[in-house]
Amino acid sequence: MSSEQLRFGLIGTGRIGKVHAANIAALPETTLSRVADPYLAGAQAMADEHGAIASADPLEAIGAGDLDAVIIASPTSTHADLIAAAIEARIPILCEKPIDLDIARVDELAPTVEESEVPFAVGFNRRFDRSFAAARERLLDGDIGELEQLSIISRDPAPPTIENLRTTGGIFRDQTIHDFDMARFFAPDIVEVFATGSQLFDEGAADLNDFDTAMVVMRTAGGAQISITNSRHSAIGYDQRIEVFGGRGMLEVGNAGTSLVRYSNSSSVQAGSPFQHFFLERYADAYIDELREFCKLVRGERSRCSTFEDGREALVLANAAELSAREGRAVKIDFGV
Repeated sequence: MSSEQLRFGLIGTGRIGKVHAANIAALPETTLSRVADPYLAGAQAMADEHGAIASADPLEAIGAGDLDAVIIASPTSTHADLIAAAIEARIPILCEKPIDLDIARVDELAPTVEESEVPFAVGFNRRFDRSFAAARERLLDGDIGELEQLSIISRDPAPPTIENLRTTGGIFRDQTIHDFDMARFFAPDIVEVFATGSQLFDEGAADLNDFDTAMVVMRTAGGAQISITNSRHSAIGYDQRIEVFGGRGMLEVGNAGTSLVRYSNSSSVQAGSPFQHFFLERYADAYIDELREFCKLVRGERSRCSTFEDGREALVLANAAELSAREGRAVKIDFGV
């Protein structure tokens, strides 16, 4: 492929679509050529901002024949059909998580993706957080010995709207799925999942019989233990921490704050500002690094992008956690199709 700018299509102009559009505009190697959203006014506004062509029909954009890559940032229920269309058009794909809420639909799509050899990546942006990636590299380098325990804390600042909750498949497939992928990033051989969920504060979650608070404990084939702690609210800001523990030491990644200033007086010591508000701030650099890596994949270069298999296996874990929380039992994991 030539060294000219890669021409991107973007499907979906919501919050995450705006992140991708800004990052495409920021990189010298990429340009936003087409924007598609059934909400045409949103597509047109984004297209006008970036000098792109707007359409209300994503299939029109995919079939135009002038794209080098496409980012699918539309609602989850649309992902599978859009992936199939992009594969047919032989356009490399970066698809936001999850691939689909139905594992049967994912498995149905898998041979099409694999046999096509069209470059495909799932948007698990946290793998590209430089601190998380550095901790994983140090684990692989043997700095702390063999992994014995991995603790992941992930708390959102506030619950999503009930409209969002109706379409995203519940806390395990929506929020925790990022943590399942992060767990696999450090320890891919997970064989057992036990999860609990509670309805403590969010009326929307209660109305839909979802959970607003969840904890997951997992075990790897070698016996290492993994814990995930989730909440749909956090008074201290976006709470994102990881602890990696081994026989020779421990690695920790803490929260990112909004200020380095600390205040001390006679009644408090080192009082600080809240943590960063949400994923837009916390993972801003990770999103743009993800795009850089996807560009490598599009050009046929070695890339660190998450694969279709990564997306499928995170969904397998999410489904197991849902089953475990509903039935109050540990669930054995079989990643086989």
